[in-house]
This record gives sequence, structure tokens and C-alpha cells, in this order.
Amino acid sequence: QVQLVESGGGLVQSGGSLRLSCAASGRGFDFYNMGWYRQAPGNQREMVATKTLIGNTNYADSVKGRFTIYRDDSKDMLYLQMNSLKPEDTAVYYCNANLGGVHYWGKGTLVTVSS
Repeated sequence: QVQLVESGGGLVQSGGSLRLSCAASGRGFDFYNMGWYRQAPGNQREMVATKTLIGNTNYADSVKGRFTIYRDDSKDMLYLQMNSLKPEDTAVYYCNANLGGVHYWGKGTLVTVSS
């Protein structure tokens, strides 16, 4: 089992940048596929970016070229670098760990992008 704690959210102006961090505790972080998801008010939770344990990445079309997901398995950390932020990126961002279809979630961190 793994526990996840997100940080790094906040208020930023359109065009700005933020870096989200996810600290994992528990066993076997490097065996998990990891990802970032987000949920805006009134919307369903959606995938933002994922990074598998072998390094494959996948991004939502809406963030391609602006966001970068990366992990540091030596520190049990997952990151999301977000550049050129837009108001439509406003959401609660959640860290996800997936092991064989079993999903673990953090409590989320709020990102607000003002126009």
C-alpha cells in the first residue's frame, strides 16, 4: 500500500507556471505506475498525465507541450511541471498510484489560474 500527499498548488496568473509535487510513502514506489489527474467544479475527474514504472508517458491533449510529468524513484516523488497555465487548468489536482489495477489517491491540491 502507498500513501500520497500532494503539494505545490496555489493561485497563479494566466501564462504562469507551477510545479506540483507528490510525496509517496509505503513500499515499492518504483513498482507503481503513477499519474496526475484533475477535477474542475462540475466536471468529472480526468487524466492529465501518467508515467509508468518503465518510463512511458502519456498526456491529455489539452496539456501536451505545456505540462511535464516526471518521477524520482530514489526519493519516492512524482512531479508535474505546469507551464503556460490557462484559466481552464483550474482544478483540484490529484496524485495517483496504480499497481495492477488497484488505485491509490492523494487528497489533492488546488490550482487556480486567474485570467
